[in-house]
Amino acid sequence: MSAPSVSYSMTVRLEVPAGGTAVSQITTVVESSGGSVTGLDVTASGHERLRIDVTIAASSTAHADEIVARIRGIEGVALGKVSDRTFLMHLGGKIEMSSKHPIRNRDDLSMVYTPGVARVCTQIAEHPEDARRLTIKRNSVAVVTDGSAVLGLGNIGPQASLPVMEGKAALFKRFAGIDAWPICLDTQDTDTIVEVVRALAPGFAGINLEDISAPRCFEIEARLRELVDIPVFHDDQHGTAIVVLAALYNALRVVGKRIEDIRVVMSGAGAAGTAILKLLLEAGVKHAIVADIHGVVHDGRPDLVDEAEGSPLRWIADNTNSEGVTGTLKDAVVGTDVFIGVSAPNVLNGTDVARMADGAIVFALANPDPEVDPAVARETAAVVATGRSDFPNQINNVLVFPGVFRGLLDAQSRSVNDTMMLAAARALADVVLVDELNPNYIIPSVFNEKVSGAVADAVRNAARAAGEAAVAPATTTAGAAPVTAAAPVAEGAAD
Repeated sequence: MSAPSVSYSMTVRLEVPAGGTAVSQITTVVESSGGSVTGLDVTASGHERLRIDVTIAASSTAHADEIVARIRGIEGVALGKVSDRTFLMHLGGKIEMSSKHPIRNRDDLSMVYTPGVARVCTQIAEHPEDARRLTIKRNSVAVVTDGSAVLGLGNIGPQASLPVMEGKAALFKRFAGIDAWPICLDTQDTDTIVEVVRALAPGFAGINLEDISAPRCFEIEARLRELVDIPVFHDDQHGTAIVVLAALYNALRVVGKRIEDIRVVMSGAGAAGTAILKLLLEAGVKHAIVADIHGVVHDGRPDLVDEAEGSPLRWIADNTNSEGVTGTLKDAVVGTDVFIGVSAPNVLNGTDVARMADGAIVFALANPDPEVDPAVARETAAVVATGRSDFPNQINNVLVFPGVFRGLLDAQSRSVNDTMMLAAARALADVVLVDELNPNYIIPSVFNEKVSGAVADAVRNAARAAGEAAVAPATTTAGAAPVTAAAPVAEGAAD
């Protein structure tokens, strides 16, 4: 059974006898069932009875139900309300819009809205570039999905994807001070998505594509980058690629290998796998092999004969596996330095990892069940990372996307490119200091206060160096929105 997790925590309201051993029996029952009591609060007391709220962590929904059933069986205990803490956190949604200025009287109303707002509208109509200065556009990102590839849940549709997009918006605000807005589209037609997002773009300074299935996500992103004058970033591809590369930089420091010398084998040729591969090649990896459900990708594989020129799988075949390796993933990992998995659970075992090169690096990122048991991989691999929070070295996109967009927005960048992503990866890796680096700490915590600012600075500087910044960036505080001038600005004045 998996370890108890706050993701499956609940608060159970109970009435118990004021005397006796009922409370200790409750704790014993929970712990003997594999759960964990994380809180016990008396909410009402009398001579005969106590009302207590017991907070319990379980390992799954079924496990939580089992614990509740066992508590119900304790003599003298009356079961009241059972509250799922995760559902309570989502009740009514997790984000809200608030005004930056109070509307207290007629004067406030006249400036915030009509008639005063008309002068601001006229200013923007005459000088469209002022939209960034005079509206929320300068600090806004659209988080766009069609609900076709949500987490590990698959194609659950736009409405069911909304809790994830809300969460993403909350993370943008928490870690980078960015106002992000969930946009869940009730279509999975590529042309329609492109046109809708193009039409929405004027209200935003960046587009974060999220949980859109491959291969459509490649075309959607590529077409939007041609159509709009703001950066379009598919986090499932590029956010994952950046954090993987950052972790790899530090893992290679731990084992004393150079990126241009290593042999990399990847499991997974979807959106994340393809983006990781492309960024690794840009970073200097020269020897890479990719395997998918049909085995190692190579130029002579029968199912690739009919692949269109330029398709993602065709691109992988043309740009990797120069030695023409064939066979299975298990065959390919023999003697390799690095394994990166973004695919499915349990595709490798301990024997496979043991057959890798000395100082092997294993990134098993399938979530919640990795490609190989991390505890088993650690028996022979030098460095192991996962996508989970209950093992060391969590590879988490939250380390990347807030800082990347903070830098892009501050620079008023019109696009995002490989140079910016490489800069972001290097900056994230450098947050881990030399005296902190070890096999169990190759990537910082998402709550490390240096992360967002370091990534934002790197991306902003790369955008400016590449000539992508529309204007010189505003002065910023790490992790916060751009600081605006305190003094009044005359109509038509430059920012």
